[in-house]
Amino acid sequence: MNLAVSLPLLSFILLGSLCASSVRAQGVDSLTSARRFTGANGEVLLYRLYRPADAAADRKLPLVLFLHGAGERGTNNVSQLKHGIEALIRHGQQTGDPAILLIPQCPTDKKWVDAPWNAPSHTMPAEPSPPLRLALELVRATLAALPVDPSRVYVTGISMGGYGTWDAIQREPRLFAAALPICGGGDTAQAPAIKRVPIWTFHGDKDGAVPVSRSRDMVSALKTCGGNIQYREYPGAGHDVWTRTYSDSEVLSWFFAQRLAGADR
Repeated sequence: MNLAVSLPLLSFILLGSLCASSVRAQGVDSLTSARRFTGANGEVLLYRLYRPADAAADRKLPLVLFLHGAGERGTNNVSQLKHGIEALIRHGQQTGDPAILLIPQCPTDKKWVDAPWNAPSHTMPAEPSPPLRLALELVRATLAALPVDPSRVYVTGISMGGYGTWDAIQREPRLFAAALPICGGGDTAQAPAIKRVPIWTFHGDKDGAVPVSRSRDMVSALKTCGGNIQYREYPGAGHDVWTRTYSDSEVLSWFFAQRLAGADR
């Protein structure tokens, strides 16, 4: 055995295992704090905040807006932690590059985007849905209140939140350094407006909830206008492709490597 090669690798594997066990043992809910955000018009958005405990108080950190799926809607301010959050926290612990996470909860009778999920296409509504408007307000409020690196603000989401991710960058293309929309869809007419944003999108080709054509069409529109787009389609996969996507260190390393040019630090 070549110890010079194997020991660093073994250390990395052990660190990853310890980080995963630590996150699971503590519980994602205990690592995040329950908050209420009041928007400019007085409406309230429930959300969870993850702020890395070991980061220096003045250290500028990346910020991730996570938009959950339809099944996690409600008013308990905890269901939205079900998917993806553990993996995002674990990645930050393993790499030494932890992020502040904003994890809002969409009310039961609302959507991140007022558009049908199973339709072949949709036009971006003139105004964002109330929950997404509040979520975008929350991002800007957090930028002002916490030590966030403005060149490293990211957005990702699953299913209903995949739609929300596309809608968020369509409305705020100069806010986000990168986006990971998973099994969602956007307005193809908005592709030129978001061609600067680095995007890596994901879908299963057997998805029975959101047509795979929604991702394919966005990818095609972005390629046509010279967009910064990558696409991974999982053969034989159904709706849940987020578990494997967030567990992929290559994906998250790419995500957090992106920077917004010209952002004031």
